[in-house]
Amino acid sequence: MPITTRAAVVESGGAPFTLSDVVLDEPGPHEAVVRMVAAGLCHTDLGVASGGLPFPLPGVLGHEGAGVVEAVGSAVTGVAPGDHVLLSFTSCGECRNCHGGHPAYCATWLPLNLIGGRRADGSGTVSRDGEPLGGHFFGQSSFAERALVDRRSLVKVDRDLPLASLAPLGCGVQTGVGAVWNVLRPVAGDTVVVLGAGAVGLSAVMAAALTPATTIIAVDRVAERLRLALELGATHTVDAGEEDLATALADITGGQGADGVVETTGNAGVLRQGVDALAARGTLVVVGAPPFGTEVALDVNGMLGGKRIVGLTLGDSETQAFIPALVRLVRDGRLPLHRLISTYAFADIEQAVQDMKAGKAIKPVLTF
Repeated sequence: MPITTRAAVVESGGAPFTLSDVVLDEPGPHEAVVRMVAAGLCHTDLGVASGGLPFPLPGVLGHEGAGVVEAVGSAVTGVAPGDHVLLSFTSCGECRNCHGGHPAYCATWLPLNLIGGRRADGSGTVSRDGEPLGGHFFGQSSFAERALVDRRSLVKVDRDLPLASLAPLGCGVQTGVGAVWNVLRPVAGDTVVVLGAGAVGLSAVMAAALTPATTIIAVDRVAERLRLALELGATHTVDAGEEDLATALADITGGQGADGVVETTGNAGVLRQGVDALAARGTLVVVGAPPFGTEVALDVNGMLGGKRIVGLTLGDSETQAFIPALVRLVRDGRLPLHRLISTYAFADIEQAVQDMKAGKAIKPVLTF
């Protein structure tokens, strides 16, 4: 039977999130119905809600869900009703990158997760008054009391941690952590620079603190976030509103430059500064996503010292192995994710959005 549930709907680009009754389609063979307990709010949700990406609106967003399985489709294995799950991105499971352990680079990633609004077969997952809504966002659309979720979006977790403390692992945290662990892979004595101390950047700082990197530099314009970065493992901070970034990084690194840079701001000018700050054979990871079509100019000769620029989606993680490892680190206190989280009742989603835009909340988590 189709399920009626309450969801936060964005009616059109730039419109607020408003609560509305919607109807979920019956779960397909590879889908589950999940009762949401919590859902993180991410800049990607805000970007789509603003109309900045070609996702079909009106629609239901949300892609850092956490909840309890209520029902599963006929072909679902590995999870059962009553299981606690985190929700992450989905993928086809059949293409070369999925088979190679890189599902974030699935051949069908964009339509399945970010811009399609429907299942791979073109059918909708959520409707209102008989009219289809954009859904299937990251295989979940978790800004709703119940969500219809792709099996490949589900990660089963132990029941010994509150789900609200884990929801951000599905996107923001695994992105920042994966940038450091899966791409930069610091060795003893390395210098890692994190540009932007939001949820993704601070996750990268925490990840770098669990590596042999000896210098971890957080860069932001908000003094409070820089103080938090120091508490989470940064060895140095740079207030980009008060200091010249190039000069500050040169001073801290003794003119050597950075071995690794994580660019989370989505600002093309900041990305260029990060590339210029790389040491020979250094790597910059592009995480922040500016509007489609944004380009950046590079000093070509400056690249010849072995510098690398690597684009990144969702930490290039294989979620079924990576997310449970992060859960264990949170449980053991080694990844103090709670320091980033502010909780809001689901009905207060628009307040959470405004606080996030204003910089008052690093990682809002909606609770149901």
